[in-house]
Amino acid sequence: MGSTVDLVADIGESFGSWTMGDDAHILRTLTSANIACGFHAGDPRTMKRSIELCLEHDVSIGAHPSFPDLVGFGRRAMELSREEIATDVIYQVGALQAFARTAGTEVRHVSPHGRLGTLVGTDPHYAKGVADAIEQIAANGPTLTLLTMTGELEREAHARGLPVVVYGLVDRNLEDDGTLVSRRDPEALVHDEDALVERALSMVLDGSVTSRHGKRVEVTCDSLLMHGDHPSSVRTAERIRAALEEAGVEIAPFARPTAG
Repeated sequence: MGSTVDLVADIGESFGSWTMGDDAHILRTLTSANIACGFHAGDPRTMKRSIELCLEHDVSIGAHPSFPDLVGFGRRAMELSREEIATDVIYQVGALQAFARTAGTEVRHVSPHGRLGTLVGTDPHYAKGVADAIEQIAANGPTLTLLTMTGELEREAHARGLPVVVYGLVDRNLEDDGTLVSRRDPEALVHDEDALVERALSMVLDGSVTSRHGKRVEVTCDSLLMHGDHPSSVRTAERIRAALEEAGVEIAPFARPTAG
């Protein structure tokens, strides 16, 4: 945490003729992007177009692997072995890497999506599976930065010497212990734009945020994750960036994009 922060959102979550989010517009505000890799959303054409948009807007590219749960949008828990977790992540990251290389660029980070993204913060089994994947990729290819919430995957990455960046979730409510409020709970998401701007400023400038019960929870982050699938997402992202810049915060990616 400090005077510089990365702004990231999940993109490429359309599928076939079905569209989710306004990727082209929200990318104007971002410095990094998590691109869906086909398991919870996305398809080959969407992945290719997402990379092109990232290059157009000078946005750093990340893979957004998920449980193999297209119907549930990757938000349902799945009982997978450690090897299944690792190979599923390798498969998805590899697909995005191929599209990135054909465009003359590289994938810079990996950020688990949905239920997998939640479990890697609380369950060592899932954290180890994802870390296995990144470690195996780095053994014969590029080193990828893990972008995750604070928790088990962060600790696992540090233990293995893998680069890791912690993000704060602007629009997800927290319990008093710092864990995410379940998406099954009506209070899981924060929708009020003024509250979202306030939360972003608090995370970056004060290193804390208010839980849904009013307790101040410590949040140490170098990236802010904003969801891009709400009708007001673009406007909210623009307001958050403007407020941070007005407060003297530099907006910059933790991994610079390159184009061949």
